[in-house]
Amino acid sequence: MMNLPSAKPFVSCYNINQTGQIPMANIQINNTAEPSAAQAHFSVKLDCETDCSDVYADIKQGTQNFVLVDTRSAHAFAKSHAITAINIPNNEITAERMADFAADTLFVVYCWGPGCNGATKAGYKLAKLGYKVKEMIGGIHYWEDFERYPVNRHLSDPQQ
Repeated sequence: MMNLPSAKPFVSCYNINQTGQIPMANIQINNTAEPSAAQAHFSVKLDCETDCSDVYADIKQGTQNFVLVDTRSAHAFAKSHAITAINIPNNEITAERMADFAADTLFVVYCWGPGCNGATKAGYKLAKLGYKVKEMIGGIHYWEDFERYPVNRHLSDPQQ
């Protein structure tokens, strides 16, 4: 039989710990930002991100002043993609490929969803090339499966 060290008693944020103090809640373990710092953080975040709802609203209102780019493979794009999107897979984002676009083009990039960083990589590459870019958080997963916004779909080639 194996001797295991005795476990320390569990102390939740609602229990008084061994020093007689009430432990701090998990979200307060680190410092909380001052409102001005939080505002600066969220401002930068909004400068670099948008969501499916805002993208679709602009498309519906006819105020789409951006190029919506699906950064997944051509095969994935052919199966399903957001309306108005074009396909530029990550490995094709080069100065030569992007030369067809004006220098002041705003790109909105997306990939599969929250578990994929393809859009982040595309955003980095586009910004490095001097373009304005935002990442559509949630990707095609949120667009299609959660929001149920329209997609262009290639039905003759079902996903395997």
